[in-house]
Amino acid sequence: MTNTPGTNGLTYRDAGVDIDEGERLVDLIKPAAKSTARPGAEAALGGFAAAFDPKAAGFKDPIFLATTDGVGTKLKIAIESGRHETVGIDLVAMCVNDLSAQGAEPLMFLDYYATGKLNADEAALVVQGIAEGCRQAGAALAGGETAEMPGMYGKGDYDLAGFSVGAAERGTLLPRVGEMQAGDVIVGIASSGPHSNGYSLVRKVVERSGLAWDAPAPFAPGKTLAEALLTPTRIYAKALKPIFDAKLAKGAAHITGGGLVENTPRALPDHLEAEFDWNAWQRPAVFEWLQSTGGVPEEDMRRTFNLGIGMILIVSPDDVGAVDKFLALEGLKALEIGVLKAA
Repeated sequence: MTNTPGTNGLTYRDAGVDIDEGERLVDLIKPAAKSTARPGAEAALGGFAAAFDPKAAGFKDPIFLATTDGVGTKLKIAIESGRHETVGIDLVAMCVNDLSAQGAEPLMFLDYYATGKLNADEAALVVQGIAEGCRQAGAALAGGETAEMPGMYGKGDYDLAGFSVGAAERGTLLPRVGEMQAGDVIVGIASSGPHSNGYSLVRKVVERSGLAWDAPAPFAPGKTLAEALLTPTRIYAKALKPIFDAKLAKGAAHITGGGLVENTPRALPDHLEAEFDWNAWQRPAVFEWLQSTGGVPEEDMRRTFNLGIGMILIVSPDDVGAVDKFLALEGLKALEIGVLKAA
């Protein structure tokens, strides 16, 4: 006896994949994508690939750069607390800040959202956060992919990956190591908190503290613990563009996992090294709480977290004032946190 097609057979929905829910998500996020349109990209969803016209964006002889990253275990806090609105900003930030570290302007962004069971309303909140991150960065949300994979993820779990393309005019990429010299200043730009790094340790500290996600945050009055720890990663692209255009920075580094200790050398020539003044800035209260509650050694703090500095620039001493003026226009401050010295 054979089964007649469509009778007692299995459908894709029976296997756990809901195509209709995926289509509903596309409809929900189209306005968010459209809001990120910029010269060079229309930010329209529905095609098979995203196109970008660098000439329309004002570039004459561009070099293209591409980055990819995720949010890491910070997502677990969003999932467990039911707060999905801001992790999309983190996703964009982790990619476009890497572009900024090489002097590039973010142009477009694509996302990958994977889950075991698609909830279009929840996913739409995530993508709306991605769109907000793109607006902050000046990048078009040019497309993405949603994958519903039953059996791959636990109930309610999802993962995110981001991909960004940026450009800089030929000859302007950072670092310009040939111009660096001993005595150049390391300018730190404040982070908004831990950003998206060290959250496996953060979650261990929270576990030790015994606090629930909806408990008041000991280090952030008026916020719950989840709300405070989900503070989105700061995006630096718009603040840095005029500094790069004026050629005031010789190098830059995005301070992610590994902290200042591991990331700053990535922007330096072999014959120079960074000498930090660890007392030059006040660490945000979240880091003091994490260290005291978790008993985290100082060396681990410096190699795990940004400690309040999300981006650094290498600047000639004569140009620090000009850099400070540009940053002040974006509500930021140039913090002199160290100097370069001979290695």
